[in-house]
Amino acid sequence: MFDSLSDRLGGIFDKLKGRGVLNEADVSAAMREVRVALLEADVALPVVKSFIDKVKNRAVGEEVTKSVTPGQMVIKIVNDELTAMLGGETAELNLAAVPPVPYLMVGLQGSGKTTSTAKIAKFLQDKHKKKVLMASLDVRRPAAQEQLKLLGEQAEVATLPIIEGQMPVDIAKRALQAAKLGGHDVVMLDTAGRLHVEEALMAELEAVRAVTNPVETLLVADSLTGQDAVNVATQFNERFSLTGIVLTRMDGDARGGAALSMCSVTGCPIKLVGTGERIQDLDAFHPERVASRILGMGDIVSLVEKAGEMVEAEDAEKMVKRLKKGLFTLEDYQNQLAQMRKMGGMGGVLGMLPGVGKMKKALDAANVDESIFVRQNAIISSMTPEERVKTKLIGASRKKRIAAGSGTSVQEVNKLLKQHQQMAQMMKRLSKGGKKGAPQLPPGFEGLLG
Repeated sequence: MFDSLSDRLGGIFDKLKGRGVLNEADVSAAMREVRVALLEADVALPVVKSFIDKVKNRAVGEEVTKSVTPGQMVIKIVNDELTAMLGGETAELNLAAVPPVPYLMVGLQGSGKTTSTAKIAKFLQDKHKKKVLMASLDVRRPAAQEQLKLLGEQAEVATLPIIEGQMPVDIAKRALQAAKLGGHDVVMLDTAGRLHVEEALMAELEAVRAVTNPVETLLVADSLTGQDAVNVATQFNERFSLTGIVLTRMDGDARGGAALSMCSVTGCPIKLVGTGERIQDLDAFHPERVASRILGMGDIVSLVEKAGEMVEAEDAEKMVKRLKKGLFTLEDYQNQLAQMRKMGGMGGVLGMLPGVGKMKKALDAANVDESIFVRQNAIISSMTPEERVKTKLIGASRKKRIAAGSGTSVQEVNKLLKQHQQMAQMMKRLSKGGKKGAPQLPPGFEGLLG
């Protein structure tokens, strides 16, 4: 969602990197452009002022003037201050309490609160191995409790049985009791949202908070609503002392100002971000990684982590052994396509690599159709097991059969075979770690290439 801001800042810093010496006028001119870029990205004015002052004070000091590469040093300073603006360090969910640990979910209607409740429950269950119980305290929105129940079934997380007519405070008490009896580690309380902050909602939340004493009070905010999200966060924080913020729709095409402002304005850390519509599309918020991606430096750490989640260690080891023998079949290629789709397609992978922002932009401008991967998968699926291993068997008649079976053309079959041949040669070179001119693959990352 920071593509526009990243492009603007990238252009500004490209000018600085080309200079051998920087004076105060150069830095001031660059900071004026950065200020405009941040304001256009919908970052709150007080946050922009503070950020520019901090960067400028460091950038015109000895830290830069004595640097061998002053342009790069200014970028490092901006990166440091951007990370600080986003909260500095990664803030983990608090699980350090006697179970069941109560989590209170608050926010406005339409912010994605109920879905986020289920996503966090799934996150805690899968990544932290916690037994979670969810309970809907929303008795006002039609079918709200049924929605959480369905999400619970989808996420394979337990939900509190619905009792018609029961009020929020009583539901909360029953949820805590059921969680204790059921041996749950965490109980998540999804409260009612409103179209705007109102006293009746606040009083209801205060009553629930009083009887549950939550360890985490998490505000769910829609990142696409810009400064409105910041204002809502401020009001909720003043009333309930929020422990964390969950930003939804971080995959959207927005300016990103809410994410950059929220932490600075409220002093409350962003703990989690929703990155898609699926129940598993939720990630921890890492300020330093987000800052790095905004500045076009990529996010290799997240890419490797995501690869580790998608690629089983055993499968990666098998792939390494096959590569060392010079083997890379069409079945291997098909597996790589599947893994890339899981990671968000070509755009998702490129967005995490350093220095490829312009390449990604060029691909977007060229309107690259990622459905080609779907067609390639269909082509491979139309082959016999023997053909997938021994591509030399695929002559003209077989190509016609494969094209007909996959709903594609012979030209597309030829293109796939050529692409696979080139990739097999590249894999063979990459597998020769230690030899001159051949790069060594990171451990466990070999199976992701492709």
